[in-house]
Amino acid sequence: EVYMVESGGGSVQAGGSLRLSCETSGYRTWMGWFRQAPGMKREGVAVIHTGGTTHYDDPVKGRFTISQDNDKNTVYLQLNSLKPEDTAMYYCAAASRPIIYNQWLRAGSYNYWGQGTQVTVSS
Repeated sequence: EVYMVESGGGSVQAGGSLRLSCETSGYRTWMGWFRQAPGMKREGVAVIHTGGTTHYDDPVKGRFTISQDNDKNTVYLQLNSLKPEDTAMYYCAAASRPIIYNQWLRAGSYNYWGQGTQVTVSS
């Protein structure tokens, strides 16, 4: 059974930083982070292929950085210049199969999910 272990959420003031980590036990092609605010649908934030290709949602470009340590099967998300609108539950996700073009930030492309870690940004 595949496990996904997330860590690193918390509460910060606007302009602050956090680092999220997610370790998985399974084979993956893509892995990344999604977020869901109350009453909103889950949206892709940043994803990375095992080969290093990355994709970011437009609102986080230039502020968030995704990286990975393949030896540790771990993906990281560095969140800088945080804004109150970044407040959400952040979920780690992994795909065990190829993802078709331009579907990298779509939740339905991923078949393994973590339990989520809360990020709260106050103004």
